[in-house]
Amino acid sequence: MPIKSFEQLNEEMSDDRLFANPRNAAAGSLRQKDPRITSTRNLSFFGYQIGYVEGMRINSHWETLELLREWGFPVNPHIQRADTLEDVMAYCNKWEKERFNLPYEIDGVVIKINDLAHQEELGTVARDPRWAIAFKYPPIQVATRLLDIRVNVGRTGSLNPWAVLEPINIRGVTVSRASLHNEGDIQRKDLRIGDWVLVQRAGEVIPQVVKPVLERRTGTEEVYRLPEQCPFCQTPIIRIPDQAMAYCPNKECPERILQSVIHFVSKGAMDMETIGEKMAAQLVNAGYIKSLSDFYQLTEEQLLALGGIKKKSADNMLAAIEASKERPFWRVLFGLNIRYIGEKSAQLLATAFGDIDALAQASAEEIIKVPGVGPEIGQSVYNWLQDTDNLALIERLRAAGLTLAEEKVENTGPLTGQTFLVTGRLEAMTRSAAEEAITRLGGRIATGVSKTLSHLIVGEDPGSKLAKAQKVGVPIHNEEWLVDLLKQHNED
Repeated sequence: MPIKSFEQLNEEMSDDRLFANPRNAAAGSLRQKDPRITSTRNLSFFGYQIGYVEGMRINSHWETLELLREWGFPVNPHIQRADTLEDVMAYCNKWEKERFNLPYEIDGVVIKINDLAHQEELGTVARDPRWAIAFKYPPIQVATRLLDIRVNVGRTGSLNPWAVLEPINIRGVTVSRASLHNEGDIQRKDLRIGDWVLVQRAGEVIPQVVKPVLERRTGTEEVYRLPEQCPFCQTPIIRIPDQAMAYCPNKECPERILQSVIHFVSKGAMDMETIGEKMAAQLVNAGYIKSLSDFYQLTEEQLLALGGIKKKSADNMLAAIEASKERPFWRVLFGLNIRYIGEKSAQLLATAFGDIDALAQASAEEIIKVPGVGPEIGQSVYNWLQDTDNLALIERLRAAGLTLAEEKVENTGPLTGQTFLVTGRLEAMTRSAAEEAITRLGGRIATGVSKTLSHLIVGEDPGSKLAKAQKVGVPIHNEEWLVDLLKQHNED
């Protein structure tokens, strides 16, 4: 969203609905359920890539951009080809100075390999291409007063301090609060209430207190200490050795319950459309939701008793709650508010154990052994599943009809029952292409080397996986062996 459009939009919004920055405004505009609202927002775009091409050959990224321009799509007029690293750095340095003259916000430039064949050869790691990198500029820092430090309590009980700032304008955005992460971060930076501090928007978006302006101290500033009791339920807080965060241990803490409910209904977890933060707070404050399983006991009468809820809205909420029963097991696991569990670790655990019962019966050591999980997450999951209240919650969710097991998809083929792991750089194909071909033939791609691995495919520069496979006696093959295997089954 252009800066002028962002400023105009905020002028039209009420004070409690102002967007924090153009990026959030653009994202919020695109998420509107009514496309007529989106059409009123002055959104723009530049074309950078073609997703699929048939009937023609494109050899370079530059050629792609030229075609997009020729076909009438808007292409950024400031793109440039560079022949040397010095050219790249000159371009980056130029736009660090000139970026504020653009009619839209940027926080850096992206440098890409031009040759598409080289892009394909370099491949990607997870979602990150090896053929492109972002060059980020240092954020603008502005001085303001640190008026107070307050504390929020998160869904797992963590105490999260935040700064109350004297409102300051940073590149058109008024900033009045910022995260302070934890008590240790405050002490490390030596931040005191009343300090003049330097504030920046990390990535040009997230407000962040960088450091105090020591030369402006008067001696009246107050050293901050985290409260010894939870500010919402007055339960004594606990500190875990070697951990930065302090915690409220009270599972009945009203703020913990509220934050856990907000997380449970969120898009990444149970994705209950029409139930946002405000509605979650209404449901909790009304006493309707004291446990996550209470969602599945809600009635239309209860919803209509809430202020401002009409029958159609109530029906939509009940439909969203019913639809959440179809969410896959890993989303339920993510939604349970287990400390340290993110979307990725929830998926890894759901795949490794298959259902909640197998996970609940696993030892801490078995959970920790899942590749990508590790000791901190594994121990946290194990501890959560030893709590009788949590096990009772699982049973209530089971009775409500939620999905607590992975859907078993039969992927049969000539390689069914065999696991493969590809390591190192391949010449004839990219690693992702090789893995897709194996999967189509019924093979499974492993996440790491273990005694149960059927085949390790080794390209150039294989790294530590080769030595580990040799140690445990896994069959090792070169790329030629894999190519021959795929050709046998018409996978060219």
